[in-house]
Amino acid sequence: MKIALFQTAGAGSVSANLDLLETRAAEAAAQGARLLIAPEMFLTGYNIGERTWELAERADGPAAQRAAGIAARHGLALLYGFPEYHGEEVYNAALFVDRDGRRELYRKAHLFGSQEQRLFVRGPHRPPLVELDGLKIGLLICYDVEFPEAVRALAVAGADVIAVPTALMAPYSIVADTLVPTRAYENGVFVAYVNRVGTEGDLAYVGRSCLIGPDGVALLRAEADGEALLIAEIDPADIARLRRVNPYFADLRDDLYS
Repeated sequence: MKIALFQTAGAGSVSANLDLLETRAAEAAAQGARLLIAPEMFLTGYNIGERTWELAERADGPAAQRAAGIAARHGLALLYGFPEYHGEEVYNAALFVDRDGRRELYRKAHLFGSQEQRLFVRGPHRPPLVELDGLKIGLLICYDVEFPEAVRALAVAGADVIAVPTALMAPYSIVADTLVPTRAYENGVFVAYVNRVGTEGDLAYVGRSCLIGPDGVALLRAEADGEALLIAEIDPADIARLRRVNPYFADLRDDLYS
C-alpha cells in the first residue's frame, strides 16, 4: 500500500485548507496512494490561541462532510488534525475517513504544555486501530508518540503502521530525527510522522516529516522547510522479517512489567 505524507504550513482558513487537501488528495491518488496524512490541527492552524474554540467543529460537521467527499472522489483515505467540539468540550483530534465513508476519530491523550492543556480536554480513550487494504493502522497525535507505552500498546494490538499527525516545533527536532525511528525499530512497525512547517505566532515548526520502516530506517524524509508531498509503498512483509531479526515481542518479560 502506498502512503502519502503531506507536510504543509496550511493555507490560512478552514475552507482554504480543505481546498488544499483536495488538491493534494488528487495528486496523491494519481500516484497510487491509498492514505494521505496531513499535520496536527491541519484545518485551522495549531498556534491560534482562543480562535481554536471559535473554529472547533463536531466530528460530523461541515468540514468532515467535505473531507468525506474528497476521499470518495479520489478513492483514498484521509487522516488530518482539527479541533473537535463535543458537548461543552474541545479536543485536539484527528479524523480518519476512507473512500467508503467509514470514519474513525482519535482525541489526543497527552497534551503538550500549558497552552494545549488550557485549550483542550485530554482524550479519554485508548488510541484506535483502523484497517485499510488489509493493514492495521494505529492513530496517535504528536506528543503521544513520545510515550513508548502508547506505541507499544498499538503494536501489541496488531498495528502495522502508526500514523502521527504532528506540530513539532523548535527546538525539538530530536523527536523526528531520533525518537520516531526508535519507536518504529523497538516495535517493528512503520511510523508515518507528518509535521507542519513555517512559523505561526511564536512557534517555528521543524518539518522533517518522515515515514520510518520497522528497521528504523527512513523510507521518506522531508526537509525542514517547505511544503512537500512524499509518497512511498510499504510492505507488511518487512514487519515479519524485522521481528525475526529483533524478537522483542517474543522475548519480552511481561511477567515483570505488567
